[in-house]
Amino acid sequence: MRLTVPMNMMEFFRKSEGKWYTERSVHHFDIVADESGESNLIVKVIEPNDPRVKEVCAIQGIDPTRATGGGSFSWQDNLEEKEPNPNYAAILIDIPDDQTGRSGKLIRNKGYVDGLPTISRYWFGEDGILTINTDYDNNQGQERCWFLTDDFRVRVSTVQMLNGVSLMAYCSERRCVSPESIKKMAQAHQN
Repeated sequence: MRLTVPMNMMEFFRKSEGKWYTERSVHHFDIVADESGESNLIVKVIEPNDPRVKEVCAIQGIDPTRATGGGSFSWQDNLEEKEPNPNYAAILIDIPDDQTGRSGKLIRNKGYVDGLPTISRYWFGEDGILTINTDYDNNQGQERCWFLTDDFRVRVSTVQMLNGVSLMAYCSERRCVSPESIKKMAQAHQN
């Protein structure tokens, strides 16, 4: 079966929904503790009528009727059984530039770098690669993400400070199989 790549943000959120096992390699250009490691990323789709759309748009003074929906993202240590810590979570709301949805703004309740509400610019290339640029007060971030299969994707990112690039990261992410899916597969093979 041929991979269908998402070409707008809501398609991207829907294709990303679920739990992902992430292996992360981080390279700092200054002396900082190594942040490489393994974690889980949990993505849930947010529909346009969800109250969180209005809340996040209100923070940035944006008309919520322009939003097509969004996604909630939370991170946890790999093999963690508890619910994710809300301090390691973010809500992203999609505000597309036009009907195609190939570019627009992502409104976040908190940024990845400084934890403050932020607005990012995004666009999808012809090849389906998503690029997200975020300007913070003292630095800029860029993240690129693409699917290699329906259940495997790659993310690369950089953070650039006023004095140059300070961080580069590479993440490979594999979709986790839910316990329900494992039971269904086991039952199908028993028959």
